[in-house]
Amino acid sequence: MNPSADTIAVAAILFVVIAAYALFGGADFGGGIWDLLAGGAERGAAPRELIDESITPVWEANHVWLVFVLVLLWTAFPPAFAAIMTALFVPLSLSLLGIVLRGVGFAFRHTAERLPMQRLTGAVFASASLITPFFMGTVVGAVATGQVPVHPAGNILAAWTSTTAILTGFLFVAACAYISAVFLVPEAQQRGQQDLTRYFSLRATAAGVVTGALAGGTFAELSVSAPYVYHRLTGIALPLVAISIAAGIGVLGLLWLRWHHPVVLRATAAIAVATVVFGWGLAQYPYLLPAALSLAAGTAPTGTLVSEFVVAGLALLLVAPGFALLYFLQQRHLLTAADSDADLRLAAELQPAVPGRPATAPTPASAAIRVTTAAVLALLAVRAIRNVFAPARRR
Repeated sequence: MNPSADTIAVAAILFVVIAAYALFGGADFGGGIWDLLAGGAERGAAPRELIDESITPVWEANHVWLVFVLVLLWTAFPPAFAAIMTALFVPLSLSLLGIVLRGVGFAFRHTAERLPMQRLTGAVFASASLITPFFMGTVVGAVATGQVPVHPAGNILAAWTSTTAILTGFLFVAACAYISAVFLVPEAQQRGQQDLTRYFSLRATAAGVVTGALAGGTFAELSVSAPYVYHRLTGIALPLVAISIAAGIGVLGLLWLRWHHPVVLRATAAIAVATVVFGWGLAQYPYLLPAALSLAAGTAPTGTLVSEFVVAGLALLLVAPGFALLYFLQQRHLLTAADSDADLRLAAELQPAVPGRPATAPTPASAAIRVTTAAVLALLAVRAIRNVFAPARRR
């Protein structure tokens, strides 16, 4: 049974949104990876400052793409959603944990005043930026190799720990570092920071070479672990693979020639990444889960698909202009969260004291109240988690 035109259109929308998250979310994760590899506090100060200034205005907004992917998969293709969430619960949970820890680390390292706390929160941010794309890659590798059954009994360890899944995880990490470094090259050049332009140009080149090598190794491994996907990648999806390779070589050429035009360089890198996503989708067609669940069998009713088109249209009309404005303001350095924090601290220091009223310091009683409140909240959270995972009681 062939899938309907509506089903194919919704699946195409899904992969377009996945490509958007791979680009914009991947660039954010890659910034954290370069933060991790920047070196000590003194040597890595300048790269970390550029990374912070580049991703601070947009890092939370980019997760909108991930939310859209999950909701679209859940409502349009519920059997595939249920199977993936059950069989790959562990790597998906670890990815989510990485996103949460990354946000916590990034937010608190800008407000921490003591150096040890700044280092701790910075390390959490950087490490989580490495963990999240890796486990997302293992999920994609498990799906592509057909290791996810339609009705899994629970987490399937072998699905996301296979050679292909692990290689795909490393490929995702390298691709995030690659796209982030490429995006940061023109960012540094626009700011007149020639040292950082060369710094990220060298790292973008190295990351591009590593990404290409991992892509080649993963491609070769697919011939054994996923023959159906490999056959279509070397068949109907081969033009997309060729475009990705050509775009990747083009980026390396632009970097070698030091032609760092913002639009050309970023667009070429985006094509290299997006065509891989589209090639994966075309290679799996007509399956949601290769050899297990076809697109036609796993699709929601027509009424639901129509609602997906309505939501996608509203997103195009409302969300896309918002993102365009956000990136427009960010590229012109009109969104400076760091300056706002500095202004708040300066205002607090310059605020005059009220005559006749001594400055108040936190008392032991108030500290005890805060500790008690935190302990109570922690106990309630533990109890809630235990109730969620506890087996249903018999009445």
